[in-house]
Amino acid sequence: EVQLVESGGGLVQAGGSLRLSCAASGFTFDDYAIGWFRQAPGKEREGVSCISSSDGSTYYADSVKGRFTISSDNAKNTVYLQMNSLKPEDTAVYYCAADRYGLILDYGLGYDGMDYWGKGTLVTVSS
Repeated sequence: EVQLVESGGGLVQAGGSLRLSCAASGFTFDDYAIGWFRQAPGKEREGVSCISSSDGSTYYADSVKGRFTISSDNAKNTVYLQMNSLKPEDTAVYYCAADRYGLILDYGLGYDGMDYWGKGTLVTVSS
């Protein structure tokens, strides 16, 4: 059974940091690209960052560039999203998703064809 389980969300003050984890199981992790997405209340889902598990290529949305860092531990089948200098506008449910063919790396963070999704973890940034 394929599973993606996010953790690490919570309440943090503006300027603070959180590290999200995405633990994957049930598929060959090294063959996939993993993306982080978020959806704020009343807003559309947006891509935040993605990483190729095979070669480590990374991409970031302009809104998080320089503040967020995505990384992958293939031995643990886990992808992390280190979020620093958090802002109230970062408040959202954060989801990780897996892309079997790495197409998100070609089409960008607006790619809408991820194969598997986690259930999300809530990040709340207070001002």
